[in-house]
Amino acid sequence: MLKTTEHPRLVIHEDASCLREVALFRGLADEEYAKVRGICASTWAAGGTVLFEEGAFGDKCWIIASGEVRISKMVQNGGEEALAVLKAGDYFGEMALIDDFPRSAHAIANTDVALLTISKSALDELLFFDKEIARKILWTLTRTLSARLRETNDRMAALLAMGAAWR
Repeated sequence: MLKTTEHPRLVIHEDASCLREVALFRGLADEEYAKVRGICASTWAAGGTVLFEEGAFGDKCWIIASGEVRISKMVQNGGEEALAVLKAGDYFGEMALIDDFPRSAHAIANTDVALLTISKSALDELLFFDKEIARKILWTLTRTLSARLRETNDRMAALLAMGAAWR
């Protein structure tokens, strides 16, 4: 069960200085960081907690302040396949900020984890009213998604090559 109260060992500083370590927000000015911090909610989860499941509706992005989160897919006849283990400063679930499709993977707390979340509605409102923040965040988000797509393409090519070798 996801907790919304403060965990004694997993405290997010009120100024959310961890946001400065997140690639999505690099390059923002101090007053822009303050606006982003203003739309963040903080939470924590114990290791093993499922943060969201593949196929579920998504309405927020998650930012890791401390701890680790495992992104995985359930593979037929193979169980769980870990796609990535993310650490402090990483973010995930960002596709929910862009489209209205179900989650494409599971997110599971690998360890106790402190998190910030940003809802799609809050981010939409911020980006609507502050075009400079919108430009900076959307440009970074585009580069992130492009890099992840390239990584997926490389993985697919490797899988196809392994399949061809077995024939």
